[in-house]
Amino acid sequence: MSCSAPALDRVFVEIGPLSIYWYGVIIALGAFLGLYFATKESDRLGLQKDLMTDLVVFAIPVSIIFARIYYVVFEWDRYVGAPWWDVFAIWEGGIAIHGALIGAVLTAILFARVKKVSFWQLADIAAPSLILGQAIGRWGNFMNQEAHGGPISESMFNSFHTYLPDFIMNQMCIGGVMYHPTFLYESIWNIAVFLFLLVLRRKNPLRGEVFLSYLMAYSAGRFFIEGMRTDSLYIPGTEIRMAQFISVALIAVVIAVIVYRRKSGKARKRYDGRKTKKNKK
Repeated sequence: MSCSAPALDRVFVEIGPLSIYWYGVIIALGAFLGLYFATKESDRLGLQKDLMTDLVVFAIPVSIIFARIYYVVFEWDRYVGAPWWDVFAIWEGGIAIHGALIGAVLTAILFARVKKVSFWQLADIAAPSLILGQAIGRWGNFMNQEAHGGPISESMFNSFHTYLPDFIMNQMCIGGVMYHPTFLYESIWNIAVFLFLLVLRRKNPLRGEVFLSYLMAYSAGRFFIEGMRTDSLYIPGTEIRMAQFISVALIAVVIAVIVYRRKSGKARKRYDGRKTKKNKK
């Protein structure tokens, strides 16, 4: 479907020679909101004050580094022959959530050992915040006109025009072609997962299963949405999309871990989602 519309300015503000991009601002907003919710929940459960803040101080930079490394490794041909500093140009886009998850999980495991707290409890507290941050972060992709799907048909264009605001339609008009707003599909899915996890926590599930449910639910949505995207990372030498492969693998691993933890008795404690400050006394 052909179209013609001006793109939104990717620069949030310019301070002298310094340009601050919407991409970075939106990612930061997602991180801060996620931290707010995690800190409130940690405090509600009576954990050490500033525990989640201390974790995030380490987890965010490590996650960004891992997310960028992951992306660059699978897009290496794009950077061969380019200026070396392009590898660090995160503001141009190009970070992978699966890389960020690897960095965050490794950081949380080490942090939990140092602080002598349960990794699974930290992960359960953080899970809704993680998916909320991902939901918000997809709008950074929107501002960069990336993470979109293929061209849409005229009938679908007319349908979208009925339900979507003009600013989304205009931003998805790239080079005179209208594309699927897959960033929006994933953002909506992530918000649904966020709400599901909040409800699940109130049901007092076994410790660790809020986080494991997050991995499984996010992966299910990502598998289908990834199939629509035009900028997927592929397993080298194959036509297999890396995100789809990881999504299927994660779902299988999560199911195996849940079964193992339940049968082995390692998942004895519960999240205690109904606990409040009043009944802790």
